[in-house]
Amino acid sequence: MTALDTFSLDGRVALVVGGGGAIGSALAEGLASAGAKVAVSGRTPESLDDAVRRITAAGSEGLAVAGDATDEAEAERIIKETVDRFGRLDIVVNAVGGGAGEVLHPAEAYPREAWDWIMELNVRSTIVPTMAAARAMIEAGKGGAVLNITSVRADLGINAGYSAYVAAKGAIASLTRQWATEWAKYGIRVNAIQPTFVDTPQVASLLGDPDFKAGIVNRIPLRRVGATKDLVGPAVFLVSDAASFVTGQILGIDGGLTATQ
Repeated sequence: MTALDTFSLDGRVALVVGGGGAIGSALAEGLASAGAKVAVSGRTPESLDDAVRRITAAGSEGLAVAGDATDEAEAERIIKETVDRFGRLDIVVNAVGGGAGEVLHPAEAYPREAWDWIMELNVRSTIVPTMAAARAMIEAGKGGAVLNITSVRADLGINAGYSAYVAAKGAIASLTRQWATEWAKYGIRVNAIQPTFVDTPQVASLLGDPDFKAGIVNRIPLRRVGATKDLVGPAVFLVSDAASFVTGQILGIDGGLTATQ
């Protein structure tokens, strides 16, 4: 086996939760191009169908499973449909999340409704399907890999009303380390990628403000915001055998932003 062979996902089955989104569908396509069969879950069947087309075009098999990842019964069904179709589950990627910039409030007066929405969107959407997937992996006894998506805001404050968002992303980073510690005995590795702003429709309104975008770009040594393709290689690495001795780690994908803070 060569070094490049260790990056192959041939024979593996992956589930991308939130696989219909801009980041999720890019990651699903990337996992498929590395050889994995890929299921995608989410609430919007049309976007899932688009993701499956990308998976197929990448040369692999895809499965769309519509469902709400924050609901325990739905999460169990998503996992079951994936295993029933492909016979196993090796990789879970949690790509649901966001809300950055949508509910900005002063830290001393952050509304509970907005706080709860951000936590549901980012934290619960990660916890519920991962617990269900981990139970399936533990029962199968073949190990596995979990990949979470956090944010540079897990480490960096910002004077702009992001209390709930930074708390949510910090929670995901902490859960990554905790799950890695608890599930190592089952051969399940848990890591996370930590991007800065990625150019997706979800943050288009923020990046559409020239002053805001210039402020971001000027703080990034590589002088650009991220693209979804920037996340694919690191994601494939972390869920592949190339990272077989890597767990509990948070990999920054930020053009050098955190190196300057």
